[in-house]
Amino acid sequence: MTDQPVIDPPPAPAAQPRPLLRRIFTPIGTGEPGEGPSTPKQRRRAFQILFLSLTCLGIGQAGMFAILPPISRELGLSAFQTGAIFAVSATIWVFSSAYWGARSDRYGRRPMVVLGLAAFAISTFLFATSIELGLAGWLSVGIVYPLMIGSRAIYGIFGSAGFPAAQGYIADRTSPSERTNAVASLNAAFGLGTTAGPGVIAALAVLGTVAPFYFVAALGAISAFSIWRFLPERTAPVMKAQDRAAPLSWRDPRILPFIIFGVMMGTAGSFPIQVIAFFFMDVLSLDSAAAIQMSGVGLMVSSMAALFAQLVVVQRFKLSAGQLIWIGIGLGFISYLLFILGTTYGLIVFALMLSGLGFGLIRPGYAAAASLAVGREQQGAAAGLTGGAGASGFIFAPLIGNALYDNVDPHAPFILGAVLMIVMAVYVYFTPRLSTVDIEPEDNADSGVPKV
Repeated sequence: MTDQPVIDPPPAPAAQPRPLLRRIFTPIGTGEPGEGPSTPKQRRRAFQILFLSLTCLGIGQAGMFAILPPISRELGLSAFQTGAIFAVSATIWVFSSAYWGARSDRYGRRPMVVLGLAAFAISTFLFATSIELGLAGWLSVGIVYPLMIGSRAIYGIFGSAGFPAAQGYIADRTSPSERTNAVASLNAAFGLGTTAGPGVIAALAVLGTVAPFYFVAALGAISAFSIWRFLPERTAPVMKAQDRAAPLSWRDPRILPFIIFGVMMGTAGSFPIQVIAFFFMDVLSLDSAAAIQMSGVGLMVSSMAALFAQLVVVQRFKLSAGQLIWIGIGLGFISYLLFILGTTYGLIVFALMLSGLGFGLIRPGYAAAASLAVGREQQGAAAGLTGGAGASGFIFAPLIGNALYDNVDPHAPFILGAVLMIVMAVYVYFTPRLSTVDIEPEDNADSGVPKV
């Protein structure tokens, strides 16, 4: 019998290195792709972490709107210059949000959420430091103002990664029937922060003019660390980095109707926020101090109504995305009629409440319908595109609304808002995709127990 030569077994294939972002943002013990499905308890914990982090982000944004105007007066900035700081950031956000949403489809949701929150913390810290140097007289306003714009631009460029990735994370882990409720909860987290933000910031203002900004920056840093350390992501990215599939375009017929609707929704929903303080002064003949107090109460009522819509109405009555959009449009139209006819404080505040309730229903319905319109591999891209479309309202509403208010009539922005609500209703009626969405086959395949 001839001896057979001994052949060494082939060497094991070398482990492929993970993408850089996943190596950086994957802490020990949170799980890697392929470890198996998570338990319902783990999923609840993941959603709670996201909810708290976005609540902190809402507090920061509300604080920014509350603190910056008086600080700008101290620095000698005009109202237009102050508004330009937000307009620059919002303009960048509209375009960068889609970019980062698509990247979350390729590299995972958690890295993008961490990037967005970390950018928010860094941006706010630099913003506060620039203001402090200006108030102390160490830098001239000519230097401080560009630094303020630049620091907010950091948030516009990188901070926009957070929300579409968070929405993609939710979409990856919910069945189509659960999508609307889950997206509503995500929107409510940010809304809860914006409702509580002014009170939190006012309490911290006793520590110093700029102290609230540093507190907000710390909240952002803590949120970023919490997501990095405790948010599990065992599901591999739905679209691999080497895939050559064409990115989701705003011209895609599945998503284009949502882009058009989102621009109208964002613009119409921003009119009351932009002009309500002036409206109280001119229509009710209030002085500046009284108008600030009255408008603050009114906007808080509007925010609470939006929270009620998202945390109670959506969760309890299990309405479809299309039903939420239709009901919200109706309530928004009625609110604008009350703004046009209202001459008393109570009626105007009631109009603000209906506006908050209406848009509190439209936004989660719109986001959920857009999510259901595309497949699993494009959830982040869809969230980024539709989120950017909605954010465009903070560009158009200040320009159009203030121009109409100053040059035409105090009621003109609300008349345009009512017209926009009618146009939105007509557009939804003739665009069934907005209210009746065909669920993609791959979504149905994932309607079991999702991974975390």
